[in-house]
Amino acid sequence: MFSRKFAGLTPDRPAYVMASTGEVTTHLQLEQRANQLAHTLRGAGLRKGDHFAMFMENNRHFLEVCSAGERSGLYYTPINSYLKAEEMAYIVNNSESRVLITSRARREVAMEAASMCPKVELFLIVDGTGDDGPFKDYETVVRTQPVTPVADENLGISMLYSSGTTGRPKGILRPMPDARPDEPLPLWGFLDNLWKYRDDMVYLSPAPLYHSAPQAAVGLTIRRGGTVIVMEHFDPEEYLRFVERHKVTHSQLVPTMFSRMLKLPEDVRNRYDLSTLEIAVHAAAPCPVPVKEAMIAWWGPIIEEYYGATEGLGFAACDSAEWLAHKGTVGKVILGELSVLDDDMNPVPQGTPGTLWFSSGTAFTYFNDAEKTKESTSPDGTKTTVGDVGYVDDDGFLYLTDRATFMIISGGVNIYPQECENLLITHPLVADAAVFGVPNEDLGEEVKAVVQLMPGVPAGPDTEKELITFCAEHLSRQKVPRSIDFEAELPRLPTGKLYKKPLRDRYWGDKKSRIV
Repeated sequence: MFSRKFAGLTPDRPAYVMASTGEVTTHLQLEQRANQLAHTLRGAGLRKGDHFAMFMENNRHFLEVCSAGERSGLYYTPINSYLKAEEMAYIVNNSESRVLITSRARREVAMEAASMCPKVELFLIVDGTGDDGPFKDYETVVRTQPVTPVADENLGISMLYSSGTTGRPKGILRPMPDARPDEPLPLWGFLDNLWKYRDDMVYLSPAPLYHSAPQAAVGLTIRRGGTVIVMEHFDPEEYLRFVERHKVTHSQLVPTMFSRMLKLPEDVRNRYDLSTLEIAVHAAAPCPVPVKEAMIAWWGPIIEEYYGATEGLGFAACDSAEWLAHKGTVGKVILGELSVLDDDMNPVPQGTPGTLWFSSGTAFTYFNDAEKTKESTSPDGTKTTVGDVGYVDDDGFLYLTDRATFMIISGGVNIYPQECENLLITHPLVADAAVFGVPNEDLGEEVKAVVQLMPGVPAGPDTEKELITFCAEHLSRQKVPRSIDFEAELPRLPTGKLYKKPLRDRYWGDKKSRIV
């Protein structure tokens, strides 16, 4: 979020615009406000390599807080704004954050968490009520500081936390660079080229800013002197309206956003002018083939996909033409060296699913968690993994099948539930779907689906039968759910990632083993 160059060249150009309110922050304002917070952090005693955290929804202060960390040599941790107090306090404490910044919208959770964070030395709140416990008013504290840079500027970076789908969230720590804030990291240059960024671009950000992909995309846009349109939350029709209104050129989405736009009435979908869009990138989860086919037919060959973990182990990418020739792929590996291995760390045959291990990617460790770092590292120390499962075809294109922890073993057959999820989401009655294994005394596990229906669709045996029949028409018998339960809403993170663990755990109870 460093914009000093453009604070001088184009001071009045919007750095970002809040989509719902239209509130503008120019490049000059971003520069000055970020400098003021950097001085505040220095005044609180934070020096290069120290940590602070922020717990806020998408709002007008979010990016200036990140920018302050980026220019003061600090690790800054944006926390998932939907967490409960105990979950949030865990991250604040685990990250060793000495300052915590929150907002009025997250006030109650933040105040409850504050009592659990004894090492935080300064609490700040944006738009507070005046009765905010340990939290001091952000404007009162920060706006008294100089608008000029701190004397000892150094490039700071985010320390993001994994989603915690396989346990406690883990802080992803990268080495602190010894560089000026205006010196881009090699990874940033790689992403800038991959996502085809350019000067004067307009980027529409529909996702929560605490997530890694929006963090990178928004930051690179501002470094290019472009303008970011920040959606406070995703709405399918509003997204289309903002593309037309702001003449958006670039955007990044997740597959569930595609699905929800495709389910808008046709007259709504065709109401908006999307001709300014030059590239729409998607990632975070595999995209069902029919969904992506429909998006390319609608938007044209501007849709590009990439695969990469927050840990930055490696990247795969493909454009529309490559994907149409290899439907279902997440692309060819273009950063890091990929090995597809079995449980004994031996290579699997071409086209056979195995755990994805990368070498030569970006360096990282899990903060304060040597054991988790060791688990993600090969015995010889040359490869790392986040547990994703997939295979490579004869042309070198990578396909994901699932996370290793959600593989179903039924009657000795390995079943990767992603395929069934991708199918169910294409059914007109289905808004969202989760598939996983549940106990079966005979087979060990059987396939269970939990479905969120479209508004107005009745949940009951007739709908269950229709969906099971639909799956049986497209999948082999072992992959078809034996039963389907219905939920009003699935626990999908705002980043687009399905939080399956709490759903699956209901069916396993207090069993320590996931094998019957």
